[in-house]
Amino acid sequence: MIHDINIRRDFADPVLSDMKRFEVRKNDRGYQKGDFLRFHVIDEKGFPIAHGLNNKKVKILYVLSGWGIEPDYVVLSIMLV
Repeated sequence: MIHDINIRRDFADPVLSDMKRFEVRKNDRGYQKGDFLRFHVIDEKGFPIAHGLNNKKVKILYVLSGWGIEPDYVVLSIMLV
């Protein structure tokens, strides 16, 4: 499955440079290991902006929930593909 999601520029830059290999999200989409995220970068006001991460896919390698994570949230281990 591919999840189309917005990401703010300040979080997108480290994902694109491969420095940030995780994503914290509300689990309102039933994220699963093996799913993909397709990011759409937005500015701090929520407007779409041009960015190198736009429409690139990242693969979810691991989904962490519970164990100190807020209810209904997950930490996703991700890798650019």
